[in-house]
Amino acid sequence: MADPKGFLTTGREVAATRPVEERVKDWNEVYVPGSLLPIISKQAGRCMDCGIPFCHSGCPLGNLIPEWNDYAYRDDWKAAIERLHATNNFPEFTGRLCPAPCESSCVLGINQPPVTIKNVEVTIIDKAWDSGDVTPQPPERLSGKTVAVIGSGPAGLAAAQQLTRAGHTVAVYERADRIGGLLRYGIPAFKMEKVHINRRIQQMRAEGTKFRTEVEIGRDIDAKKLRKRYDAVVIAAGATISRDLPVPGRELNGIHFAMEYLPLSNKVQEGDLTVSPITAEGKHVVVIGGGDTGADCVGTAHRQGAASVTQLEIMPRPGDERAEHQPWPTFPMIYKITTAHEEGGERLYAVSTTHFEGDEDGNVQFLHLKEVEFKDGKLEPKSGSERKIPAQLVTLAMGFTGTDQSNGLVEQFGLALDERGNIARDEDFATNVPGVYVAGDAGRGQSLIVWAIAEGRSAARGVDRFLTGTSELHAPIQPTDRALTV
Repeated sequence: MADPKGFLTTGREVAATRPVEERVKDWNEVYVPGSLLPIISKQAGRCMDCGIPFCHSGCPLGNLIPEWNDYAYRDDWKAAIERLHATNNFPEFTGRLCPAPCESSCVLGINQPPVTIKNVEVTIIDKAWDSGDVTPQPPERLSGKTVAVIGSGPAGLAAAQQLTRAGHTVAVYERADRIGGLLRYGIPAFKMEKVHINRRIQQMRAEGTKFRTEVEIGRDIDAKKLRKRYDAVVIAAGATISRDLPVPGRELNGIHFAMEYLPLSNKVQEGDLTVSPITAEGKHVVVIGGGDTGADCVGTAHRQGAASVTQLEIMPRPGDERAEHQPWPTFPMIYKITTAHEEGGERLYAVSTTHFEGDEDGNVQFLHLKEVEFKDGKLEPKSGSERKIPAQLVTLAMGFTGTDQSNGLVEQFGLALDERGNIARDEDFATNVPGVYVAGDAGRGQSLIVWAIAEGRSAARGVDRFLTGTSELHAPIQPTDRALTV
């Protein structure tokens, strides 16, 4: 146990953020650089080293949280990063982007603010990079087996790194022009600067992983031919079909999916574009969808100089405390103010869009909505609650419905789908096609980054067993953790 009295004597303290008026003028990460290190050892000392650490089960990766908390408290940073990397390939990603279900299941959180697990995690990995403690880990010998990984998001990268380290020759195929998937083009730089992706790719290249960009399997390379070329294939193509809003006026100019809007701003930061073709500058912006992607649109609109930003959510506003039907250690639906929301804008709950109104040139100008409420378990409109709000740019951030089937990948492989339209797989993450595996959102459906990495690691173990008959790779997900059908 780190500090036996730490949870009694030390209050919770989180990372400091830069002033709003400063950070909305740039695209750098919102946190004050170096603000965590002076406080993090004491924060790690709040960990109680519980007899049953529920944070382990709260984390899909099964991170050894009490262990690296103890090392961080004692300033043994090399030991801390060793324990952190034992279960998580990319803690610099999860430490910035994960909603931290581990903190919701922290035992201290029963009656006190939980340990700042996420902040400790990101401090450990950032210090490890700064200290040169993150180095390539190439395999001692090669197996002679080859694996293709389709998709370079967190699931694909995790699977590729694990399989490379197991001695297999791995090539990652990415249809975009850069590696990273949604980490690269879906997550704004103010949440995670892309240097964190770039140096991981450098590490993976040094370990032996090959990367092929601007290659879409199903279009540029026939999936069947790819299967013949490699001994195994991992599909980690994500759930990239955005949920649409089929209401009158949807065809008006200025209404875009979030994944049409966000990548362009990232392209500007990469230097590919001078200005985004879709910009919020001087416009009244409406973001439909109250999740993290919606918040990313809000923060992006602020930085582009929007005249106003309004975020809509069809569900009622969550409470400030756990609801009775979401007891500890479950992950509760609690009202959350992200750093993007700190920067301004209005949030409207329990409202539904009825239609859009445009000008004579076909550009959206107003969004018409109505309030809704639950009646007999169903959302019903409130009579007389209709109104309209200005909307010159609308982003649809209502989630994703499944894997893209338009490119022929699913058909060419002959893959079976589950009842939700995801690629079906068994307990080893194997599809109905021998030697073809699936990990991440492509098989699970839209989920968290921590689940994507966990699935990538577990699929890698399945592939390793398929190729060699056994595997020593760590697999955090057990068959009972999710419904798997083929």
